[in-house]
Amino acid sequence: MMRRTVMRVGSAVCAVALLGSLAACGGDKKPTTTADGKPIVSVLVAKEPNQDKIANMQWAKDLEADCDCKIEWQEVDNGDFANQRNTTLSAGDIPDISLHAFSFVYAEQFSNLFEDLNQDLDKLPNVKAFFKEKPDAQKLNTDSKGHLYTLPNAHGKNNAGTGQLMMINKAWLDKLGLQVPTTWDELENVLKAFKTEDPNGNGQADEIPMNIKKLDPLYYTWHSPMLLLNSTGIPTGFNKGVSTYGFYAKNGVVKSFMTSDEYKQVIKYYHKLISEGLIPADWATKDDDAYNADQTSDGKTAKTGVVFSSSISDTFGDLKDQYITIPVPSAPGVSPDKTVWDGSSSEFDAAGPAVSARAANKDATLKLLNLMYSEKYSVQQFYGSFGKTVTKTGEHEYTVDNDKLIEMRKKNTSPSLSYPAGWIPDEVTIKGDAGSDALYQASKVYEKQRSNFDPVKDYIPDYVNPDADDNTTLASNYNQISNVAMQKTATWMSKGGIDEEWDAYCKQLDSLGLQENVKIWQKWYDIYTKK
Repeated sequence: MMRRTVMRVGSAVCAVALLGSLAACGGDKKPTTTADGKPIVSVLVAKEPNQDKIANMQWAKDLEADCDCKIEWQEVDNGDFANQRNTTLSAGDIPDISLHAFSFVYAEQFSNLFEDLNQDLDKLPNVKAFFKEKPDAQKLNTDSKGHLYTLPNAHGKNNAGTGQLMMINKAWLDKLGLQVPTTWDELENVLKAFKTEDPNGNGQADEIPMNIKKLDPLYYTWHSPMLLLNSTGIPTGFNKGVSTYGFYAKNGVVKSFMTSDEYKQVIKYYHKLISEGLIPADWATKDDDAYNADQTSDGKTAKTGVVFSSSISDTFGDLKDQYITIPVPSAPGVSPDKTVWDGSSSEFDAAGPAVSARAANKDATLKLLNLMYSEKYSVQQFYGSFGKTVTKTGEHEYTVDNDKLIEMRKKNTSPSLSYPAGWIPDEVTIKGDAGSDALYQASKVYEKQRSNFDPVKDYIPDYVNPDADDNTTLASNYNQISNVAMQKTATWMSKGGIDEEWDAYCKQLDSLGLQENVKIWQKWYDIYTKK
C-alpha cells in the first residue's frame, strides 16, 4: 500500500509550467503529428538528480524508432514535481504517459484524467504477460473499484526478498569464540560480551553492542527496532503496506500490534538492553547522519555489533566483510518454527506509469507503453543501453557493468531511469548487478522464517487498498494514534514504566479510533483476499 494522505487541491489554474510547457490553457493548439505524419506522444519523467538526460540515452532513441512515433520527453526533478503535482492535476492537462508522477491514489481522485488500463490490456500484451506471471502486481495497483489507472514495475526475482535485514559483526563473534545467537537470552549474552571484551581490539570501550534507529513519529519505517516483533511470531512488513501503521493479520483476523502482548514484550526487552548499556542511551534522539556514522566508523575499526539495515555494503562501507545477516533470534517461549521474519518484498514498485485518458494518439501511446514493458526495453530502462552498461550475453541473459553504472551515477549521468516503466521476468538472468545479487544472498537466511507464516492468512498483503473515504478516516485516526504510540514506546524503551501505564495506553488508543481502524482494515482485507 502506498501511504495515504488527505489531499487538498486548489482551484484549477490556467497554466502550469514544467520545463517550459507541461500544461497550458489557451493559445495555439499543440500539434499531434510531425510534419511527416508520425504521431507525437508526450512522456513526463519524474527523476532523481543523478539521472542523465534521456536525449543522451541510446535506448530512448531506439524506443522511438521501434514505436514509429515522435516522443516528446519532459523531464522534471522528482522533488520539484512533488510540489507541483496538485496544481498540474487541477490544470487538467497531463502528458500522454507519466512515469513516477501520479500514484493511483491521485489517479483515483482525478479519475477523469486517467485511462483505466484494464480496458486496454489486449493492446498491452507485455503488460498482460506481466500480470499473468505476477498477479499480485496487478492487484497492487488496482483500486477499490477495480480500476487500473497506473501500472506497477517489477525489479526481478532477485529483489523478491525482504529489504529488512538483521546483521551482526561475525569477526567479533569469531574473535570471542561465540556463536550466532538464536534466542533473546543468547543475543543479550553476545551483546554483553561485545560491550566488555574489546572485540574490535583497540583497547577502548567504544563498542556499540547493538544500534537501533530512532522511531519515526508517524509510522513504522524501514529498519524499525520493531522488527523484533518477528521474534514473537508476528510478521512485520516494513517496506510498505498496512504493517507500517501497526496492523497485522492472524489466521485471517486483522489486529493491531500496538496494543498486543508481543509489542509490550519487545518494548520491555529493549528497555532491559538499554538499561544495561547494550544500546546507546541517546538512541531515541540521534539523527540519521550520526547513527549511520556509527556503522561506517573510520572505515578501519568497527564500532557496531548488531544492526537492522538493508545492505551490508551500504551500511558498513569498508567494514562490510566483517558482517553477515542472521535469522532473528526467538523470543522466550517462541519455538523456531513459530519465529518469523518480515514479509516485505522489494520486487514491485507501485509508482509506475499512468496514461492520459485524453491522449490524442491513443494507439501510439499504448504501443509505446507496451514496448517499454518488453524485455528489451525493461532491461535497458533499469540498467542502461545495450553496448554501454549492459550486454545481452545469452537467451534471456544480460550482464551489467556495475562499476560503470556506479561511476556514472556519481557523475549524475546515470544511463537508466530512476523509476522505469517495465518488468524483469523470472526467466531473465541479470549478471553483475551487485546490489540485487547482494540482496538475494543476504535474504537467503530468512527463507525458513518467512515460510513459518501464511502470506495471506497471517499477513495483510500490500495490495489491500481501502477506498478514498475510508482512507480519510484511517489517516485522521492514525495521526492521533501515532502521536501517542510512538512517544510512549520511546519513553518506555528508554525509561521503563510500561507495566504501570499499559492498560491506560491501550484504552487511550481505542478512544482515538484504533478499533475503528482495525474494523476498516478487516473490511478491506476481506474484500481483497476473499474475491
